[in-house]
Amino acid sequence: MKENIIPHDYQISVGDRRNSNKHNSFLLWFTGLSGSGKSTIANVVEQQLFKKGIKTYTLDGDNIRKGLNSDLTFSPEDRTENIRRIAETANLMVDAGLVVLAAFVSPYKKDRENIKRILKDVNFVEIYINTSVEECERRDVKGLYKKARAGEIKNMTGISAPYEAPENPDIEILTENESVEAAAQRIIEFITPKLQLNNE
Repeated sequence: MKENIIPHDYQISVGDRRNSNKHNSFLLWFTGLSGSGKSTIANVVEQQLFKKGIKTYTLDGDNIRKGLNSDLTFSPEDRTENIRRIAETANLMVDAGLVVLAAFVSPYKKDRENIKRILKDVNFVEIYINTSVEECERRDVKGLYKKARAGEIKNMTGISAPYEAPENPDIEILTENESVEAAAQRIIEFITPKLQLNNE
């Protein structure tokens, strides 16, 4: 099958799209335990970017698991495939000139390394939302930890499945010591230089 796939040479490049949008495009990847605050912080960051006129889109479990990845379970193999598909989708959106925000547990280091490879590293910003499992369980926004403790959910990251924390994230947010607003501001400050086009 692969020998029959011939890439088409389109005339509009990623550079053209970035110039049209007047900003660079890349992926902000928020990783951390369920309930750590990934989506909450990503939402505030996106709102601030939108106010600045930055073209954005957020990917999270709700809009991915219900559609594109509705055929996948939470087994280790399917988690890997889930992240691979998200990375490929994000890569297309970055090529389209968008700043993409992705909020996923993404517990395995090898899967996050694969995202970097797909996005060619330079287009990838890893943001570790570092919240203890005790705090996540105390919040238990979706009631998942309670179900996991009751044996109703298998492969729950932090309870019955591992979480491999990033060793050298671009940004680390300690949510038990930092407000959502302060965290979002720190992320904005970090990525502001990255948003600038090289020809400006």
